[in-house]
Amino acid sequence: MSRKFEIRKAARKKAKLRMGLGGASGFGKTYSALLIAFGITGDWTKITLIDTENRSADLYSDLGEFNVLPFDAPYPPEAYIEAINAAENAGSEVIIIDSITHEWDGEGGCLQIVDGLGGRYQDWGKVTPRHNKFIQAILKSNCHVITTVRKKQDYDMVKNERGRLEVKKVGLKEVTREGFEYELTLNFELMNDNHQAKASKDRTGLFMKKDGTNEPFIPTIETGQKLANWASSGVDEVEYICKSISDVKNRNDLLNIWKSNSHLQSNKKVIAKFVEIGLKYPAPPKDEKNVE
Repeated sequence: MSRKFEIRKAARKKAKLRMGLGGASGFGKTYSALLIAFGITGDWTKITLIDTENRSADLYSDLGEFNVLPFDAPYPPEAYIEAINAAENAGSEVIIIDSITHEWDGEGGCLQIVDGLGGRYQDWGKVTPRHNKFIQAILKSNCHVITTVRKKQDYDMVKNERGRLEVKKVGLKEVTREGFEYELTLNFELMNDNHQAKASKDRTGLFMKKDGTNEPFIPTIETGQKLANWASSGVDEVEYICKSISDVKNRNDLLNIWKSNSHLQSNKKVIAKFVEIGLKYPAPPKDEKNVE
């Protein structure tokens, strides 16, 4: 069966940020996330922090009247999704998930679920789809999302100068499923207890130079403001899709746009424009061959 593809001009659209903050205990993940979140929205009451870290968010209540969603064990992916939905329904503009580590390596998290099923390779066939739904809940959220993740010392077996294998420290490793960083708009690594950070991934181009180098900095409210300006500087996605719908020349192209933008199919403006243009290209009679 052949597929229909939409070819369009490249355009950066206004975006909701998907941001990560990783670091060891005491490096300032929660504090930095809150400052950045306030910089993004400018309103503490529009921030909801999903707290899996033993009520640590309350230690920063002096910063402003942000919302806290306490989240205790167990930590299966579905519980995280419910927490994200609750934060969205509360009218949040920025959601901080502090932290995502428990979904992977916490009580009731993915690793423990696999162990409970028998710890076999094939058991991941049941757990991976559940983890992926959690990732999609973050990516498809209508809010800016900041995730924090714990880091722990990582080790590897390397050959020494005598050619013998020995255990060597190779840095800090994020405690979540490998590859999570690839899903993000940008990711900051907190380097020390002075809250200094470096960008390990940066699609915004604000913190990492083209050659991949970047200077350490301390995340502040101004960091969030820079990110908010970047996120809002693109083309409005709804306006862009409505214009694309208006420009179609036949029913097949119209349906292709609709199918390829499922995340906007509940938007009233998009629906209205689709109906308006759809009236120009009605479906063929049932007794005619449908080539769609």
